[in-house]
Amino acid sequence: MKKGFKHILCLVVVALLVSLLHSCRGAKLSDAEEKYERGEYFDAAETYRKVYNKMKSREERPMRGMVAFQMGECYRRLNMSARASAAYQNALRYEYPDSMAYFYLAHSQQAEGKYAAAIKNYETFLTYVPDHRLSQVGIEGCRLALKWKEEPTRYIVKNAKLLNSRRADFCPMFLDGNFDQLYFTSSTEDATGEAKSEITGTKKCDIFVSKKDENGNWQRPEPAEGSLNSEFDEGITSFTPDGTMMYFSKARRELNSGTSVEIFTSQRSDAQWSEPVKLEITADTLSAYGDPAVSADGSYLYFSSDMPGGFGGKDIWRINLKEQVGSLENLGDQINTPGDERFPYSRTDSTLYFASDGHPGMGGLDLFKATLQPDGTWKIENMKSPINSSGDDFGITFGPGESGFFSSNRTDARGYDHIYSFIEPELKITITGYVLDRDEYPVPDATIRIVGNDGSNQKAIGKPDGSFEFNLQRGVRYVMLAGAKNYLNVKQEFVSDIAEEDAEYYVEFFLPAITKPQVLENIFYDYDKATLRPESKAALDELITILNDNPNVTIEMASHTDRWASNEYNEALSLRRAQSVVDYLVAGGIDPARLQPHGYGETRPKVVTKRIARMYPQFKEGDVLNEEFIEKLSPEDQAAADQINRRTEFQVLSTTYQRY
Repeated sequence: MKKGFKHILCLVVVALLVSLLHSCRGAKLSDAEEKYERGEYFDAAETYRKVYNKMKSREERPMRGMVAFQMGECYRRLNMSARASAAYQNALRYEYPDSMAYFYLAHSQQAEGKYAAAIKNYETFLTYVPDHRLSQVGIEGCRLALKWKEEPTRYIVKNAKLLNSRRADFCPMFLDGNFDQLYFTSSTEDATGEAKSEITGTKKCDIFVSKKDENGNWQRPEPAEGSLNSEFDEGITSFTPDGTMMYFSKARRELNSGTSVEIFTSQRSDAQWSEPVKLEITADTLSAYGDPAVSADGSYLYFSSDMPGGFGGKDIWRINLKEQVGSLENLGDQINTPGDERFPYSRTDSTLYFASDGHPGMGGLDLFKATLQPDGTWKIENMKSPINSSGDDFGITFGPGESGFFSSNRTDARGYDHIYSFIEPELKITITGYVLDRDEYPVPDATIRIVGNDGSNQKAIGKPDGSFEFNLQRGVRYVMLAGAKNYLNVKQEFVSDIAEEDAEYYVEFFLPAITKPQVLENIFYDYDKATLRPESKAALDELITILNDNPNVTIEMASHTDRWASNEYNEALSLRRAQSVVDYLVAGGIDPARLQPHGYGETRPKVVTKRIARMYPQFKEGDVLNEEFIEKLSPEDQAAADQINRRTEFQVLSTTYQRY
C-alpha cells in the first residue's frame, strides 16, 4: 500500500471513529467536542480525561485512542508539552490510525527538549508524508538546538521575578523611548473579574504595568490605568512612538461560538487609557487579528492573522496606519511559513523580530530576527540559546542597547508563560602595553595613538611606568604609533579577533632614543669580514621601517669590534661593516644623505644596561666592558663580554632633514 493512500485511509477511519464515539459515548463526549470546537481547551481536556478514564473494556481501545489524541490536541494548544506527549503516546499505543499523531508527538517532544525522540517520530511521520515541510524543519531544528545549547550566544537571561505572578505573564512592551514603563499581559489572580477562562483554566488576562521609581528600580505591577481591562481577555500591547496610542488584542466571545481575537485602540491622557475602540482592518469577521506591533516610525501596524491569502497557520501582515485602504500586505514567504508566525516587534525600519514554529528552532515558538536587505529580501536569524529554549519563546521588547524583556514558558510544566530579562554585555576588548626604550627602561609620558579602519581614532598619554590601555572593537584593523620627546616614533599594526568574546591584547613599543646610540640586535657578519649574513635581514628591515616612520632624521651607522687584533685593523674592519649596513639601507630606499657610516673598532666598549644585565646576569648594570675589566673575568665570561662589544649601532645626528 502506498504511503499517501494509507494516510488518506487513516483519515477515513478517524472520521468513522468520531461518528462512533458520538453515538456510543453520549453527552459527555459531545460536551467535550463542543468545548474543543469553541476553543475552550482547558475545559475540553478535563472532559476528555473523564471520558478516557471510564473506558476500560478491550472493545473500547479504538475509542480510547481517539480520546487520547483529542486530549493531546488540547494539551498541545495549552502548551503543556509533557501532557501532550503522554496523550499522543497513548493514542499510538491504542493504535490510533491518524499518522498526524506521530507529527504532534514529535512536536511536543521537541518542546520538552527530547530531541532524539522527536527526530525519530518526525522521521516516522515522513514515511507517511515524505514532503512534509514542518517535519523536515523540525528535524533540522532538533539538530541545531543541540549545537546551540553547547555554543550559546553572549546574552544573559534571567527570570524577572518581580514582574511575574503564579499564573501566566507575557508579552512585555515598553511604553516609549524613556524605557521607564513596562506593560504586559497577565492572568494573575489580581486580574479583573472572578470567572476562570474556559480556554486556559486561569483568570482571563488583563493588561498590567510596572514603573521605575526615582532610583531606576522596577516597582510591583499594577493594572493599567483607565478603561482597558474588562471581564474578557485583553493583552499583547504596542504603542505609537510618542506613547499616546495603544494597540492591543482583545478576545471576542459570543455565546455558542468559537473564540476569536480582534485589535483595539486606546488613547492615553493624563496617565489614563480611554475606552477601547475596535480597529477595522478588513470586513472579514471569521479570521483572527492579534499580536499588534506599531512600526518604529509609527507608519505601519504589524499583526498576525489566519486570514485567507497566507502561507498556513498564522502569518504576519501589516497595514499602513495613515492610508489603510489598499495597504494591507502579507510579509511574504521568507518570513511566513506553513507554521505559525506571531508576535512581531519592529525595532527599526529594517529590523523586525517575531516568533515562529515554522522556521528551524529549538522547540515550540522561537524568537527570530529579520533584517531587510538592500535588495528587498529578508535575512532571517534564529536568536539561539539562551534567548530561545525548547519551550515557547516570544514577545520580545528592547530597551537601551542590547537589553530588554521577552516571555517564555521554559521550565513551567503547567505551560504558564513568564517574563525574562535579557542583556548582551558589551564586549570588553582591550589592548594594554608599555612604551620602553631599547634598553627596556620605561619611557614616561609617551604619546600613543591608535587608528582603526572603522574610523576610530584614539590618543593616550602613557603613565610614568610607560603603561597604557585602549578599548577596541572586534574585527578591526588598527595602526598604532608611539612617540615621546627625545625618542623616535615606532609603529605597529594588528587586527582584532572577530570572535564574540572578551579579549585582551598586549603590545610593547621599544623607542630608539635620540640622545644615545641604539644597538641593532641580530646583525651578523662572516668571520673577519664585512659581508652581511642573511639572518641580518629582519633587523635591518626593521630599521628601514623606523627611518621611513621618522623621515626627518639622519643617523650615524656605527660598527664596533672586540679587543682582539690591532686598533688600526679593527677600525678598518668596523668601517667596512658599517658601510655594508649603509649599502643595505640605501638599497631598501633610504636616501644616502641620511646615512653616515663610521667604524670605531674597540675604542668604545659597551656599558652594561638593564637589558644586557637581564640577558647576562654575570654582569651588573653599569659595568664598562673595557679590556681591563674583561681580563679579570673567567674565559667563559670574557667570551660573553667580547660578544657584547661586537655590535652595530645607530645614533641620531639630526631631526631636521628635508629632502629637496
